[in-house]
Amino acid sequence: MKKYFLLIACITLSGWAQKTTIYTIGDSTMANKVAPEQNPERGWGQMLPTFFSDNVVIDNRAVNGRSTRSFIDLKLWDAVYNSLKKGDYVFIQFGHNDGKITDPTRYTNPHTSYRHNLIRFVEETRKKGATPILFSSITRRTFNEQGVLIDSHGDYTQELRLVAQEYKVPFIDMQYYTELLEESYGVEKSKELHLHFAPGENSYIPKGIDDNTHLSIKGATEIAKIAAQQIKALNIRLSKEVK
Repeated sequence: MKKYFLLIACITLSGWAQKTTIYTIGDSTMANKVAPEQNPERGWGQMLPTFFSDNVVIDNRAVNGRSTRSFIDLKLWDAVYNSLKKGDYVFIQFGHNDGKITDPTRYTNPHTSYRHNLIRFVEETRKKGATPILFSSITRRTFNEQGVLIDSHGDYTQELRLVAQEYKVPFIDMQYYTELLEESYGVEKSKELHLHFAPGENSYIPKGIDDNTHLSIKGATEIAKIAAQQIKALNIRLSKEVK
């Protein structure tokens, strides 16, 4: 009888000790970057562990260049789905590459295939007892000559909002919050959030770069902080794990 109770106690303690996993799925703006010691680029999903307690594991499955279509077609979603367990979370952010109208392996119509791919992520996540959270794509640093930040995502962000509303999915409007971030830095200083190096300035990118989409360490950290703050504001179970 003692052995029986010890076994039950061990199983119970094991259940209590099991950590919640956050799977992040998306594109290069979220993905982990290689050679972080030298590489000045980061994905905001890469910086999330800084803002969550040790009770949470961040499993960043975002991949450079992926759209909802290619993430599914390349079986990347299957790998996440097969790993999901009850109580986990899936952070979903796509749109940058879904708009690649000249690439049939990535392009999705925002009102048809993009929408249905998002719904698939949501429904299959819930099927495993996990919680989906939808994130609109972060903005690009696209200031016009008058210093006005221009929308570069169009109907993709709107369609994602509609899916979140219709399917009652927690939604974080990263496009809005990152627009505020870019504007707070201003036209020139906002370059610090991205990859702007003159030739010879950075040894990892010796030819230099002017990239208004991808993120510097500073930019990725700022955006991961925004995401964590908005998770806290949702007042869900995961909110308690935000530092």
